[in-house]
Amino acid sequence: MNAAQVLVRHYHGDTAGRLTLSYEARFLRRRVLTTDDGEDILVDLEQTSSLDHGDALVLEDGRHIAIAAAPEPLLEITGDNLVRLAWHIGNRHTPCQVEATRLLIQPDHVIRDMLGKLGATVIERVEPFTPEGGAYGHGRTHSHAH
Repeated sequence: MNAAQVLVRHYHGDTAGRLTLSYEARFLRRRVLTTDDGEDILVDLEQTSSLDHGDALVLEDGRHIAIAAAPEPLLEITGDNLVRLAWHIGNRHTPCQVEATRLLIQPDHVIRDMLGKLGATVIERVEPFTPEGGAYGHGRTHSHAH
């Protein structure tokens, strides 16, 4: 088993493998993960980190392992006033993938109901989830309980 101890943001070089992980699984510090090709890797980062689609881990032997966002159940939100809908989602500290014509969030029946009352169309989808980072363009958003 190789150990990965370095995270490279937005890596564009050659990779020796790939880890396809859900949004929740991409938040870690120390854990054994299995690449898409079946290689076990001990991830042992200096601090808890949010791995983003397109990042890479550097193994102790110098190889790079790409990070990919796995398809997962999501809610696709569309509507006449997407900015207003995005504001309500953000006001609840809900991770959200923002696109020009839609928003994507993880399933939440309370937020789904709220968005419906605001006139949104909400459809279930299964896609990779790459939400916006924190206020300074990186990290994760958290509930009020953080």
